[in-house]
Amino acid sequence: MKIQTGIITVSDRAFRGLYDDLGGPALKTAVVACGWEVLDEVRVPDEKADIQRAIRAQCAKGCQLILTTGGTGVALRDVTPEAVREIALRELPGFGEVMRLESLKLTPNAILSRCLAVVVDRTLIVSLPGKPKGAVDCLSFVTSAIPHCVKVLQEVPTSC
Repeated sequence: MKIQTGIITVSDRAFRGLYDDLGGPALKTAVVACGWEVLDEVRVPDEKADIQRAIRAQCAKGCQLILTTGGTGVALRDVTPEAVREIALRELPGFGEVMRLESLKLTPNAILSRCLAVVVDRTLIVSLPGKPKGAVDCLSFVTSAIPHCVKVLQEVPTSC
């Protein structure tokens, strides 16, 4: 299944050009390795409204899966989970649970992670860590569930 994917890097410094965006390119490489297509890539600051606008824009472009990288930690500027929850139809807690559980095998700091997945409109949003290795690792822990989730979200509902 070729999944139309958007990537959003959430970082004040990367948005301002003060820091190289490494998370977005690392995710792009992982997405392509899965056989999925990257439709759009953007950088936004750590602001709820900017994150939400970017998600809505990528939904409108036809992205079936949107991966965010950054803003899932405990720093005061880390607002990605709050931003996506505010516009979500529903949260899919199993994604965050698996990402934290598997990440704990790699680092004790995984307990601080606020990675999650939600549904916005008919699009799956997966919010991943900002560190490239953490983002790619966490994506790999949930990759097998993504095609089925996307397929179900794209199905046209039938009436009774």
